[in-house]
Amino acid sequence: MTRIAFIGLGNMGGPMAANLVRAGHSLTGFDLSHDTLKAAEATGVKPASILSEALANAEVAITMLPKGQHVISVWSDILRAPAKNMLIIDCSTVDVESARQAHAMARQAGCLSLDAPVSGGTGGAAAGTLTFMAGGSPESFAQAKPLLEAMGKRIVHCGEDGAGQAAKICNNMILGISMIGVCEAFALAEKLGLSHQALFDVASTSSGQCWSLTTYCPVPGPVPASPANNGYKPGFAAALMLKDLKLAQEAASASGAVTPLGAEAAQLFALFEKRGNGNRDFSAIIEMFREVI
Repeated sequence: MTRIAFIGLGNMGGPMAANLVRAGHSLTGFDLSHDTLKAAEATGVKPASILSEALANAEVAITMLPKGQHVISVWSDILRAPAKNMLIIDCSTVDVESARQAHAMARQAGCLSLDAPVSGGTGGAAAGTLTFMAGGSPESFAQAKPLLEAMGKRIVHCGEDGAGQAAKICNNMILGISMIGVCEAFALAEKLGLSHQALFDVASTSSGQCWSLTTYCPVPGPVPASPANNGYKPGFAAALMLKDLKLAQEAASASGAVTPLGAEAAQLFALFEKRGNGNRDFSAIIEMFREVI
């Protein structure tokens, strides 16, 4: 049993924390939202009214926060008086530079650290089937891996500080681009009188096969578990996809990489969000391609 402080118990953090409790760990949680904290308490998480209370006696701290600035702020608080040999794991999706800054802060305080963003959405968080992309020292990864395995199905050590975030934004740039391609194809098929099922049956077993099609099909019918069959309730919200695409563009600009399709995907999801769709699943962008943009 490991004593864990979990900070950030929202749509992803809440079920992740619950899986750690189910795995037998002692977990104290903190979140700024009272309702979120109460929901986590119902899953066996001990609620803390302030951050320092969550950190008391913790051997490991896990953060799941919206932006890099939040990670830096919370890690600064954690590192004021950390437990000896504390391991800090950040599962947020943030910019690579913030991740590296957080690692440097932890190293200066004598703590182990890991950036370990996730893929798999709220469904994967609840089912404990997330993919973790980890960056940090081999020692940090080895210590964190058993905990990550309680929350995920695939745990990949991608390299040193910030490598997990780099892998995440590259992966999600692929996802955003591929979903746009799949949506465009279905919108075209509808204009041509081709049924959703016919296109799916061909493309899912041919060169058009991809995760956005076979697991997350953006039209109802062919993949019953996809959000398209549930009114595009997220899954993975369009606002979060836009956030990741923007992070990818920031990284491309900083590194000198050329990513024209990533840039176009970011612009299209920005337009989709501007139309009031930020809280819908990102696959709902197919509706925009049925219209004149």
